[in-house]
Amino acid sequence: MNTPGVRVPDAETHKLVDRIAESKSASDWRETEMGELIELFDRKRVPLSSRERRMRQGPFPYYGASGIIDHIDDYIFDGEYLLVAEDGENLNSRKTPIAFFAAGKFWVNNHAHVLRAIKGRAHDYFIKAWFDQADISGYITGAAQPKLSQANLKRMKLRVPPLPTQRRIAAILSAYDDLIENNTKRIAILEAMAQAIYREWFVHFRFPGHEQVTMVDSELGPIPEGWEVRQLGDVIELAYGKGLRKSDRAPGPYPVYGSSGVIDSHAESLVEGPGIVVGRKGNVGSVFWSDDDFYPIDTVFYVRTNACLHYVYYNLQYQNFISTDTAVPGLSRNQAYLLPILLPDTNLTWRFQNVVKPVFKQVRTLRSRNANLRRTRDLLLPRLISGEVDVSDLPIDTGGLTDD
Repeated sequence: MNTPGVRVPDAETHKLVDRIAESKSASDWRETEMGELIELFDRKRVPLSSRERRMRQGPFPYYGASGIIDHIDDYIFDGEYLLVAEDGENLNSRKTPIAFFAAGKFWVNNHAHVLRAIKGRAHDYFIKAWFDQADISGYITGAAQPKLSQANLKRMKLRVPPLPTQRRIAAILSAYDDLIENNTKRIAILEAMAQAIYREWFVHFRFPGHEQVTMVDSELGPIPEGWEVRQLGDVIELAYGKGLRKSDRAPGPYPVYGSSGVIDSHAESLVEGPGIVVGRKGNVGSVFWSDDDFYPIDTVFYVRTNACLHYVYYNLQYQNFISTDTAVPGLSRNQAYLLPILLPDTNLTWRFQNVVKPVFKQVRTLRSRNANLRRTRDLLLPRLISGEVDVSDLPIDTGGLTDD
């Protein structure tokens, strides 16, 4: 949700925290039930089977309990709504937000409640922020399949301030979300730029000076003269990660990698960065880059190589990591080692690394900035939503922030 209001530059983050910390508690909050604040649109939801969706592919997002799961050829909602997970393991684990905005034209199945704040009573963003920090375990039923029924959703108890205060709280939190979103978009653009350079040089062979290079035949088709086709096992080693139970992890500065990427942090590292991680079980063949020292768990491999690391990172994203060994599900090292890898002129790969390294540096800076913004937002969130602090005297322009 891109909400107009206060904009919090990174340099102003600590000033805002200090100012809020000095504020006095609000006294005009009241306790109510969620059903008094929201209007539900669940009756309009229509679930479609995976087969039906395959037959109806199109441009409109199809939402489930945790976000977009497909795109189809029609929509049933048009506007901005708040979706809240109705069922699924995520209600307990909270790996992803259980409340999120959907905007524009879209479709929703029967696994997410669809709601809006009632005009004049509540603000959509305040409701979402409340879900972000609330303990709703007492309203969830079902052991095998957790469920948040519509009746339990409506009877959730919460304290809410007057609407102008809700708008001010929404302005503070949305400022952080907007900055995080903008940084995330910049990261995506930078990563796409680096990918485009790799494709241009090493897939389409339009590298600097390519006009003077003769093309020769190879098992991969025509390649520039002087380049080699080798087996992947000649160039890299896929080393096993090490098991690390969640209960044994001590929060620290080092990212813990699973096959879905960073899943946690730990006080100790296993591999010196920068490095490459490849999914072994779960998301087989997924490829991740780590600038920092890191800890790969036993669902991934990490890469050892003397070749240009940045080139290897992008090449692995084009590899066809498919295991045909049914006895050992997951990525087979032996099969992976037989895959072909194109080895360009060494000077060119190092030249490529010099081009993309500044891009990687910018991405790292933006990710670090986002991590700091999220930590600050998470610090502020429960204090703002609980009414522990009063924002009425903070210099915030809510601008167009309304409850419409």
